Amino acid sequence: MIEACGARGIGVKRPSGLNDVNGLIIPGGESTTIGKLIEEYGFAADLRRLGRSGVPIFGTCAGMILLARVSTDLPQTLSAIDIAVERNGWGRQVDSYETEINIPAFGMPPFRAVFIRPPIVTRVGPEVQRLAELESSVVAVRQGNILATAFHPELTDDLRFHSYFIQIVAGAGNGARSVESTALTSS
Repeated sequence: MIEACGARGIGVKRPSGLNDVNGLIIPGGESTTIGKLIEEYGFAADLRRLGRSGVPIFGTCAGMILLARVSTDLPQTLSAIDIAVERNGWGRQVDSYETEINIPAFGMPPFRAVFIRPPIVTRVGPEVQRLAELESSVVAVRQGNILATAFHPELTDDLRFHSYFIQIVAGAGNGARSVESTALTSS
């Protein structure tokens, strides 16, 4: 998605890979596993430092959970955005679905959102901008250079969220030539 928007995406496999990033995407997946890998491979302190230093970070689904200040059943988060979330708040895997959502900042047409065991945002801090809602629940937020969605925009052909993130990166003065996507693996 990042490359389709004209930027370069690379995988970050070690904390040292975060030293010169312009922007970072924490993807969806299983938040408990990603959280354990963040701790096991020593990413936690560097990720928190990145968020505090103004480097743009985009979290999708599990990424949103990890960026939240509070998660109801994940003891350690990165506390990068002032929201509270409930993991799998919309149900189990079989309850996953796709639907159209309106994102006022993007205009028309509606965005086709893919929800896979998404978190529910249970609290939004006063400095957090609500970008999209579904059934009275917030599903996309931004606070400064931190962007988070409860759904998976990378599973569609719609580039608007990734383009929006690249604009945040460019606006942060970090350039937008490379936006890194974490791929926490053992290799």
